[in-house]
Amino acid sequence: MSIRTGHLSALLVAFALGATACGSDGGESLTTEPAGTADDGSPDDATASDVSGSITVLTNRTDIVDTVFADYATKFNEQYPDVDVSFEAVTDYEGEVRIRMNTDDYGDVLLIPNSVTADQLPDFFEPLGTVDELGAEYRFITEQAFDGQAYGIAQTGNANGFVYNKAVWEAAGIETLPTTPAEFLADLQLIADNTEATPLYTNYAAGWPLGQWESNRGSISNNPDYLSEMARTDAPWSEGSDHFVIDSLLYDVVAAGLTEADPTTTDWETSKVDLGSGAIATMPLGSWAIVQVEEAATNPDDIGYMPFPNQVDGTYYSTANGDYKVAINKNSDNKDAARAWLDFFVDESGFAFDQGGISPRIDGENAPQLAGFAELGVEFTELAPPPAGEEGLTGSIDSEAEIGAFEPIYRQRIIDAARGQLDESKEDIFADLNSRWAAARSELGVE
Repeated sequence: MSIRTGHLSALLVAFALGATACGSDGGESLTTEPAGTADDGSPDDATASDVSGSITVLTNRTDIVDTVFADYATKFNEQYPDVDVSFEAVTDYEGEVRIRMNTDDYGDVLLIPNSVTADQLPDFFEPLGTVDELGAEYRFITEQAFDGQAYGIAQTGNANGFVYNKAVWEAAGIETLPTTPAEFLADLQLIADNTEATPLYTNYAAGWPLGQWESNRGSISNNPDYLSEMARTDAPWSEGSDHFVIDSLLYDVVAAGLTEADPTTTDWETSKVDLGSGAIATMPLGSWAIVQVEEAATNPDDIGYMPFPNQVDGTYYSTANGDYKVAINKNSDNKDAARAWLDFFVDESGFAFDQGGISPRIDGENAPQLAGFAELGVEFTELAPPPAGEEGLTGSIDSEAEIGAFEPIYRQRIIDAARGQLDESKEDIFADLNSRWAAARSELGVE
């Protein structure tokens, strides 16, 4: 079963982190020499011939662990023939790995669970280098860092927007992509009027896809400091704010009858097939989903990716953030081999390119699935880390307010109100959200 990737499932950390290549064979990446192991077990300089041992690599990609990852291991062993790499794919990655981290046995190389807070990173993971050093080579380094040290490097980067079926949009008579929410609504109405497709699919029942709307924060205003500023206001759902624009669009699309007839019966796996075949026209998803939809499509060339329908001074922006971060277990007995694999995976494997993502390397080439963004002149907004001492503040407010920005209940409420299942308006919901946010700030003593 193919599964989603990304770091959207844990609210507090996602808020705190502020959140988005190689060629298919890795391209001309600039791989640094892997680290070896000094007498105290810490990484030290070594050559490939010095690196040996067995390592276990944990991954959430149960769908490609026996195929794509096996090919990566074969390529890795051409450089490091004395390293034995075994993979362990974990279906409930967040839940199971976090439990295993109560012991020392959680693999040698793994993806940092979203529930790990910044101050916990040194307790579980080996430092990979300073933020300044690694930040000169890699994107998203500040997303898994603490006290100037980086503990993980993104396996890929995600843009945010909408996966859509180009053939359906063209059949509806749409010639240019929308630049405003109003134009987006009008285009979805054309799809409803001129095709048999569901204009937009919410994936309400699956729950987690509703959090994909949240990932557009920052892009509406092109404000890297949006989350930090959100912690300093009593009314994040005021007219014109990113949250107001995002949630208004969701409400208005549903209220206009432009989504699935019965949202309580949606199915994620089926939705990918339906989007690929043209039964669905549009779904809000991170760029990580493009390849999965292409693989399910009747014609992969029909699948496109558009930014959120909003521009700042005539330019589209898409919030970009790092996917899961690859890290080394601080308890590993083979840190040199673990570092060799980590460097190979992020620099040379081609994973980001193959999965339709943004290269974690600053000098890397982005996947062809994002070519449409380049043609539209879309620019990426990378959310800045919070000021020192305010790590996790926005998430703490959200938790105290019991809103749950990435949790399904928040936007299921908006959908239910828009389809007439709840006796409240969009304005009622926003007023309630603002009231709860302000009360939470007061309770936490945030000035």
